[in-house]
Amino acid sequence: MLVGVVFVSIALTCVLWLTQSLRFVEMIVNKGLSIGSFLTLTLLLMPGFLVVIIPISLFAVALFTYNRLIADRELVVLRAAGLSHLALARPVILMGLGATAIGYLLTCWLIPMTVRGFHEMQWTIRHDISNVLLQEGVFNKFGDGLTIYVRSRSPSGELLGLLVHDKRSAKAAVTLMAERGALVYTETGPRVLMVNGNRQEVIPGTGRLSLLHFDSYTVDFATATGTKPDRFRDARERSLSELAGIAEGQVNPVEYRRFKVELHNRLTTPLYNLGFSLLAVCILLTSGFDRRGQLAQIMASIGLMVATQAAALGMSNLATANLALVPAIYVAVTAPIAFSLWMLTRESKPRRGGIPAAAPPDIA
Repeated sequence: MLVGVVFVSIALTCVLWLTQSLRFVEMIVNKGLSIGSFLTLTLLLMPGFLVVIIPISLFAVALFTYNRLIADRELVVLRAAGLSHLALARPVILMGLGATAIGYLLTCWLIPMTVRGFHEMQWTIRHDISNVLLQEGVFNKFGDGLTIYVRSRSPSGELLGLLVHDKRSAKAAVTLMAERGALVYTETGPRVLMVNGNRQEVIPGTGRLSLLHFDSYTVDFATATGTKPDRFRDARERSLSELAGIAEGQVNPVEYRRFKVELHNRLTTPLYNLGFSLLAVCILLTSGFDRRGQLAQIMASIGLMVATQAAALGMSNLATANLALVPAIYVAVTAPIAFSLWMLTRESKPRRGGIPAAAPPDIA
């Protein structure tokens, strides 16, 4: 089963990686993101995928394996040897406990670290103007106040048909047009060199247009983004100690509730590995053998798993709106475990139509 869980997890992770990587196409095109940076960004998302994928992989592999054991009559032999339902479920329980330990490693340490690295790298790329890429026929925006339009490029890389709208100054916005120009890189950052154009500005108060023709003009990107604001780290980036120690007055009420719910989610999410594993086998092991197949039992197990996942998401959202509902998060994760263990440990009732047990001999 372990090999199956690994392969299913890898397959699902690759699918999620492919879909999520499409989010960074815009950065590759507009920001000139390198392949190395692209791979780093996408790899930083992997731990977050695993905490969702591993429980589902465990459920799918356990369901397939035990259904195959039932179809091949192997469980009948094991039951005849005297093994109880709980003993038959022991491999799944051990795998669920191992996956739970891995889940705590992910949620309590690795995921906050990788999410923080991902957001910091994404923040740096979005605010970095050291590698400006101007698209043709598009209004390219840089920071808050600078927009550049380029009609086309010559074979030599010269920019043709330039339009620059600069409203970074608090006094008045400036519009510049030029026949041609070039993007040049200096020690202080990139600049646009404009040749044969004009500079237009509406004088505040009078409404008069000031028009200045120039042979050459330079637009500096250095202040295009201004001073970078401090980045607020959300709940997923915080460590357990930060989440537990945050005071209500330090952040706004909405963020405070998110921080507290994130703390409880990290403590409960890994337990779904054990819960999903037990849900996969408790119905199959306790329902008995059916020559027509186990389709009804399989669908019941899948339904319970989907309901558990939906309840987990629902309780988390409700708790974010009202912290009084935080205990419901723990109910959602412990209910499937308790239900499955009850199913596996309760006494089996004799099946309808079974052979009655022989009466004990009458001892005179």
